[in-house]
Amino acid sequence: MKTVYTCFTTDVIHEGHLNIINEAGKLGRVVVGALSIPESIRFNKFPTETIEERVALYKAIPGVDEVIIQEDMKYSDVFEKVHPDIIIHGDNWKEGPESAIRDSVLALLKEKGGELVEVPYTRNEKVKKIDRQLNEKLAMPEYRRKRLRQLIEMRPVVKIMEAHSGLTGLICEKTVVESAGRLDQFDGMWVSSLCDSTDRGKPDIELVDMTSRMRTIDDILEVTTKPIILDGDTGGLAEHFVYNVRTLERSGVSAVIIEDKVGLKKNSLFGTEVKQTQDSIENFSAKIAAGKHAQLTDDFMIIARIESLILEQGMKDALERAVAFVAAGADGIMIHSRKKDPAEIFEFCDKFRELDKHTPIVVVPTSFNSVTEEELSSHGVNIVIYANQLMRAAFPVMVSTAEEILKNHRALEVDSKLMPFKDIIRLIDEL
Repeated sequence: MKTVYTCFTTDVIHEGHLNIINEAGKLGRVVVGALSIPESIRFNKFPTETIEERVALYKAIPGVDEVIIQEDMKYSDVFEKVHPDIIIHGDNWKEGPESAIRDSVLALLKEKGGELVEVPYTRNEKVKKIDRQLNEKLAMPEYRRKRLRQLIEMRPVVKIMEAHSGLTGLICEKTVVESAGRLDQFDGMWVSSLCDSTDRGKPDIELVDMTSRMRTIDDILEVTTKPIILDGDTGGLAEHFVYNVRTLERSGVSAVIIEDKVGLKKNSLFGTEVKQTQDSIENFSAKIAAGKHAQLTDDFMIIARIESLILEQGMKDALERAVAFVAAGADGIMIHSRKKDPAEIFEFCDKFRELDKHTPIVVVPTSFNSVTEEELSSHGVNIVIYANQLMRAAFPVMVSTAEEILKNHRALEVDSKLMPFKDIIRLIDEL
């Protein structure tokens, strides 16, 4: 009897999956792969169940003879484990990033022997409703809030992209690329005070209050499922910060990053060119401790951003602050630099890792943008934030478009640069 193999990434079985199992059963003995949790995350399918629960779910499906854990989304391990004669899959992977997986399967079948059977993808209102319910579950605060901690445990580097609107949130949520034989995507979103202010046409001096910033967060929360890290500037007064922690935690935000400065906020990349005052270790530690005391769950993270290198206070000061802030309860340390050379970032990370093996390190490689995620990871970095690239990419294109229309007194000349309406419609989900 032939061995027929298919792979599932779902936590809920619907008629589309049952149809594949039914068709597979007509061809031979049915083996189902439960895609491992790390690979599921790479595949943009964040689990709400453990791998053991998934395996049990799939074993209970009538017609399934065996369930294995698939460790590689591109099926390389499958041929060693079960030697399938037939791979069966829905026909929805012929286009888009998933086509890279299909290409890999076809190459393996050609090399090892076997055939690919593609079943028409089940598209009906019932299946759509189940898919929507799964997404809604992932978007619920109790699931979303803890996801950043889960990702830190599962991923060598957690990649975070700036989002300043529902639309940019969708870009962060849905952008998946095939690179070096793997699918890759962003793991979460950074809501930057700089981009939030810029989007409103206002200076980045904490002029946009938390109520306004929560509107941006709500817009993003409404259309996405991935974790959000908020740029909390200085955190404001400790008495205000504790209330903001509760608000963010309740909404489903995963973390807030606050910087150890006081007074009117000035963007860090100005460094010593403008007057910036660093908070004392004691005061900032007290603010962190107050925030940690205020939160109600263990999921929410308060990350301390250290400005010592920006303000040229030296490596010793940066490390002293890092140790003190962790002792005060900080769940992570963000170290910042405006130098193009990442040497001082590497030095800090290496020295901090000698003192602390576990506290997550966060970096924002805006100035030192030639460094790769792999290089940062090798120095102990856990989270990389691309803090403003979408905003900075959009602005010059919008200005150029406006100028072209003014010059030509019509829109024809810019049409080739514009996103087709059908692509916008595909990006935005309908209820």
